[in-house]
Amino acid sequence: MTDTSPTLPIGGLRVHLVDLPVRSVRKHGIGSFSRALNVIVELRAEGGLVGWGEACPWPAFTGTAEAAAAALDIHFRPHLVGADGFCTAALMARLDKVAVGATEAKAAVETALLDLKAKALGVPLYDLLGGARCRRIPLSVSLADSELDKDLALAEACLADGIKIFKVKTGFADHSFDIERLEALRHRFGMKIDLRIDYNQGLHPSDALAKVRDLEAFRPSFIEQPVPAAQREALAAIARALDTPIMADESVFSPEDALRAAKDRIADLFSVKLQKAGGFTRALEIAAIAQAAGIGLYGGSMFEAGVANLAGAHMMAVLPEARYGCEYYTASRYLTADILTAAFPIEAGEVVVPAAPGLGIEVDPDRLAHHSLESRG
Repeated sequence: MTDTSPTLPIGGLRVHLVDLPVRSVRKHGIGSFSRALNVIVELRAEGGLVGWGEACPWPAFTGTAEAAAAALDIHFRPHLVGADGFCTAALMARLDKVAVGATEAKAAVETALLDLKAKALGVPLYDLLGGARCRRIPLSVSLADSELDKDLALAEACLADGIKIFKVKTGFADHSFDIERLEALRHRFGMKIDLRIDYNQGLHPSDALAKVRDLEAFRPSFIEQPVPAAQREALAAIARALDTPIMADESVFSPEDALRAAKDRIADLFSVKLQKAGGFTRALEIAAIAQAAGIGLYGGSMFEAGVANLAGAHMMAVLPEARYGCEYYTASRYLTADILTAAFPIEAGEVVVPAAPGLGIEVDPDRLAHHSLESRG
């Protein structure tokens, strides 16, 4: 019997190391960020269709862009070129055996495969994940400047555009500075804004509880990762002691991490990120574990350009509950240039997930070439 199933042969892979300009140095509990060095994956089918993906490493968090580019170019290329682009699950399982870790590179590949497949079928990417439950996701913008006036100005500009959710980065200076910033935000904007707090592992477990208790007075909707990722018992103790929900980010990279975190109840919420999970499949497994355990979900991000922001938006579209929203603001509010043909879609303080085939917005080849430091393939 002849197999007449359609195929989507992958004819080529190009790996672009891009350097995208940013608005300012951002401060975090585990270090500063001043350069968006990302990797763009271009998968080309033999018929001419192109699927796009993006790897967004941060050396202080997951790894380097150079390592992600090498994983894609050297280790993953032989398993992708010539393969059937419709066989996403089989290809991703193969890449897991080829290289341990490399989660950003794997996220970029799975995004590109799904973008390619969805375009071939003429459907939005979220349809390949089960279909959209919601195409509008509340947007949070992070405030992470060491100059308070600049953060206040950014918040004013966001409010003018309908954005009312702000996540304040703390733990990069002394405790009094954190209090000063939160006091200024509440004084200027009152309760018309939703404040969240993110320490990025910036506190020592010995005095973390006392410090986060001080910040509860500002009525944040959650406090994210106050202690280092490995300090799971300390994180659980904080979650038990506070009324404010605690969110785990760096403590939950994988479905296995999520299972342990849910069993030990180390947090009330999980930040789900395609980049740290290694793509859609594993991120949605994390989300399923959280939902089964009654743990809330938030769409976290790295320092992403438009391709990765779009991928995250499609992921959030299929989740049953997006009450805490997402932080896919970087392409529009932090980078000063992007590589998409149109602006990342934000309306009235919400991300609007595109309904066009694939990711929904194409990459501009001229912009990509302009920002590429090197391209391989």
